[in-house]
Amino acid sequence: MIPFWVNVPFMASNVKKILSGKSNFRELLRTQVGNEFSASQQYIALAVWFDNEDLPRLASHFYKQALEERNHAMMIVQFLMDNDIPVAIPGVETPINEFKSPRELVALALSQEQQVTAQIIALAKAAREESDYIGEQFMQWFLKEQVEEVSSMKTLLTIMDRADGNMFYVETFLTRESVGDEGSDSGAPTAAGGTI
Repeated sequence: MIPFWVNVPFMASNVKKILSGKSNFRELLRTQVGNEFSASQQYIALAVWFDNEDLPRLASHFYKQALEERNHAMMIVQFLMDNDIPVAIPGVETPINEFKSPRELVALALSQEQQVTAQIIALAKAAREESDYIGEQFMQWFLKEQVEEVSSMKTLLTIMDRADGNMFYVETFLTRESVGDEGSDSGAPTAAGGTI
């Protein structure tokens, strides 16, 4: 009996053809690296604003969010490298730095997470349409992550509205409760260079 892998040369050429062809999923994935870095920069801008306003819990929350988004970008970079897909690190646009009220920052964060969710859904859809099963599987963790990200920002915005301008209540809430970061996820993809 001849082992199944002896007759595989045609398979290798098919894989090469798939990897060398135009892929909407791969293009969107490369773009998402920049989207994640942009989200990270925006969160740094929010954190610095809160820090400058002597709101340490809010500042800390958004510094952590910035690192999380940076890590997401590096997870995508690692996936691209692992799959021999060329990757370049893009520049990012200047984040919004000026705000009139603390609520504006949290509303912007929620809007940003909703936008990232739409981007991740588009990536998962593109992978499925191209029958890129490895890419589709990779996107599953990001889909799950975005549910948590949007939910935590909605919660924070609700608390902000209930506080009705009293930032002491919001700071106390963040000291008492864990919003968002539920700890290390053992199923998370590996980040290039490791997570921070």
